[in-house]
Amino acid sequence: MATDLSMPLQIPIEQVAAFAESPFEGNPAAVCPLESWLPDQLMQSIAAENNLSETAFYVALAEHHDLRWFTPVCEVDLCGHATLAAAHVVFKRDPSLQLVNFRSRSGALTVRRKGEKLTMDLPVQPAQPCPEPDGLKQALGVDPVACLQGIDLLVVLRDEEDVKTLIPNPGAIAQLPGRGLIVTAAGRDADFVSRFFAPGCGINEDPVTGSAHCCLTPYWSTQLGRRDLKARQLSSRGGVLHCQLMGERVLITGRVIPYLSGVIHLTHDWIQI
Repeated sequence: MATDLSMPLQIPIEQVAAFAESPFEGNPAAVCPLESWLPDQLMQSIAAENNLSETAFYVALAEHHDLRWFTPVCEVDLCGHATLAAAHVVFKRDPSLQLVNFRSRSGALTVRRKGEKLTMDLPVQPAQPCPEPDGLKQALGVDPVACLQGIDLLVVLRDEEDVKTLIPNPGAIAQLPGRGLIVTAAGRDADFVSRFFAPGCGINEDPVTGSAHCCLTPYWSTQLGRRDLKARQLSSRGGVLHCQLMGERVLITGRVIPYLSGVIHLTHDWIQI
């Protein structure tokens, strides 16, 4: 549906932190509920202006919600934390709901709520062992234990401390194969820890990355011999995810903490579609 640029445009927006245990933790995401789709470039411009890892837009239909995600520089096929954030906004708007069905570039996604926790059902994104790619040592400054390639490059390090103290080179990471770089190791107070970098998508380091756990969960499930796993992402904000491998799907559970509610005000004088 075409947008009438002769009228001021007011778009509701919520910002919440997904996979947070307390305020100012987890991964902030913006969520914009829409009555109909805006032009792609306008949604991309809003995401760039928000300057968060992801801005989610959804349109409510009769049986499901259409969902899309934008980083500051591009649209992506799957985003976990912004899916959790979008579900939180849907549940807030309709407290009677216990389940929300999304349709996305990655197919059908569902989110259920149980008390303060939300559980989303995402597709597995497996990775296969691969040779160490050129430039990896320059990107990380440490030697990997193992490398696997999927949608992202998955690099296993020796221990949690190596993951935590890593000082990456964003320019070198952007030259590596895959959407982004996942760095992981076995954890101390969690089954495994990780960090995620996607400078090619405008995200030097993502605070907490739900979609990366579609790859991490099957890997660590095999390594540890268990389907139920607790994960911690070791960004400066940090976040906790509870993951369960269910065949070709991954259930990821976390909390969402609201931060702000508002309205985006745009006029046709600002918008070049």
